[in-house]
Amino acid sequence: MTQTPDLTSATIVAFIADIFERRGAESYLGEAVTMSEHMLQGAALAEAAGASDTMIAGALLHDIGHYTNEFGDDYIDRGIDNLHEEAGAAVLERFFPTEVTDCIRHHVAAKRYLCATDPAYFARLSQASVDTLRLQGGPMDDSEVAAFARHPNLDAILQVRIWDDEGKVPGMVTPDFAHYAPLLQRIVDAHTGASS
Repeated sequence: MTQTPDLTSATIVAFIADIFERRGAESYLGEAVTMSEHMLQGAALAEAAGASDTMIAGALLHDIGHYTNEFGDDYIDRGIDNLHEEAGAAVLERFFPTEVTDCIRHHVAAKRYLCATDPAYFARLSQASVDTLRLQGGPMDDSEVAAFARHPNLDAILQVRIWDDEGKVPGMVTPDFAHYAPLLQRIVDAHTGASS
């Protein structure tokens, strides 16, 4: 994993904004949207559904780990799972509550869980999600399903996963990152006890 700067509760949102600004236009694993479009669509879907601030943050940041590791763009072609879910959660866990970081850390596991428990779910996956599923371990087995089902934030994790799957619409109009920055800062301040 690459080294991040000395992040604080006062700088983490600007750090994330800079990632969206500099790297958000990168392709998203063969999808028809960019990385920033995908993450902003997830947040917009959450906001439109009246979700909590923490779930909106989880939907917005679920793929931030694609920017915090050292794997090259061809890692899928090389048969490597970049573990972006763990990388993203590890960077943000000092600043965001568990509901947010669990949605980041477990959104891949949620795909595996839903593939194992919902017969209709697999058919809704994009081709890129089908391709990465193989690298990520495929559908969960019965013991994995039973363990994952006990997760205290299961409902939030699964809902963020659904928005993840739905946030791949070319041309969808969403708010930009600046719209969500105050929400993220409120969550950070509440979690860390900082004041803005």
